[in-house]
Amino acid sequence: MSSPLVLPSDGHYWLKNAHIPPNLVKTKVNFPENFQFPRPWEDLGLYHLEIADGKIKNIVAVGQGEESDLVTDDGVPRVDLSKRMILPCFVDMHTHLDKGHIWGRSPNVDGTFSGAIASTERDAELHHSPEDIYRRMEFALQCSYAHGTAAVRTHIEMAGQKSQIAWQTFQQLRQAWADRLTLQGVAMVTTDYYLGSAGEKLADQMAHGGGILGGVAYAGPQVEAQLTRLMTLAQARNLAIDLHVDENGDRRSRVLHQVAAIALKVGFTGQIVCGHCCSLDVQSPQQVQQTLALVKQANIAIISLPLCNLYLQGRHQPQKPAWRGITKVHAIHAEGIPLVFASDNCRDPFFPFGDHDGLEILNQSVRIGQLDPPYGHWCATVNQTPAQLMGLADYGRLAVNGPADLVIFPARYFSEIFSRPQGDRLVIRKGKPTHKKTPHYQELDDLMGA
Repeated sequence: MSSPLVLPSDGHYWLKNAHIPPNLVKTKVNFPENFQFPRPWEDLGLYHLEIADGKIKNIVAVGQGEESDLVTDDGVPRVDLSKRMILPCFVDMHTHLDKGHIWGRSPNVDGTFSGAIASTERDAELHHSPEDIYRRMEFALQCSYAHGTAAVRTHIEMAGQKSQIAWQTFQQLRQAWADRLTLQGVAMVTTDYYLGSAGEKLADQMAHGGGILGGVAYAGPQVEAQLTRLMTLAQARNLAIDLHVDENGDRRSRVLHQVAAIALKVGFTGQIVCGHCCSLDVQSPQQVQQTLALVKQANIAIISLPLCNLYLQGRHQPQKPAWRGITKVHAIHAEGIPLVFASDNCRDPFFPFGDHDGLEILNQSVRIGQLDPPYGHWCATVNQTPAQLMGLADYGRLAVNGPADLVIFPARYFSEIFSRPQGDRLVIRKGKPTHKKTPHYQELDDLMGA
């Protein structure tokens, strides 16, 4: 068992002998010709990091892959990590904080998608108030922050009488948490909403409130008109688009293909990300190839939500468990299309589990998606890639003069980090440990009627 780390209180110190995936470190290293890292399948380099004034002041690569003393005697305290792993703080790009943590009062006992929708709608009618939404959303943010997340994007239901309650609550939390978490909000409606005047008002609201246009696009005869209207509204207001598409096992559902084709047709220049894309996995190789070629041409990114889709999808097949919902992550990655893994729902009718933990997302995605070594590029799916897509230039990687926002794990190798929960990780924000713990579930007992 590794001993607890103690960092100097003034925030100026060296972290020695840290294992970090090289693709997450922004520094040039000139390795000797024919150099190979020990355990190359682990895809880990050895580094020293100097932390000062809340930033990373220096990064030194240890080229031989062996633990090494720093040559410079600068008088700065040194903390030897003995090859403990470091990752940049997590960036969780697809969540539903307004629905979260209601399983205790509104379960979905048959686990179906239709059951989840019905249970969630009933819960909103019965329970949603400013206090209820604020407390549950803040509970989620406390979990995220404790686990080492630096930024979160959440979809927020924006149709119905109580829609403004959730959006206003989100704005309050975004301000209250601004010094700890960067929050982004996406308008969540079905895309037919954008065909009417209410859709234009929603687009104006998102433009005024720093939001993103989004929602659920269902396959059907009107989806092309809906998507065209959505992109027209977004383009006129310089808004990004974040959609749920093809969250089903119907091979006829090809909304992802339509999104890409329409984006190219209308010349949409903003950012589009599409979440789920489950039906892609049950389509023919030719259809997959055609769709991904268009997706790449249209500069669309894809977010996979393996934990929730593993739970929800395939329940209507005669023999369970059968097909389990994850999209074609290997083909997406091979095409060079930006790929992200994220939390999605936590402890609500769509998914009764989850804790807003970026490491759990990565760990389970590796298992569910059969993501093989080298693991460094898969690590980028929960920090660097979502940070780039969210426009957060200083997040998701370790760079000289960048913020000292990182997570130190007891594990030294991927075979270790994916085998134990790593609950005793040390989260560093602006160069100093947060020492925050996840909140107790009892804090929400009065909301659950417990």
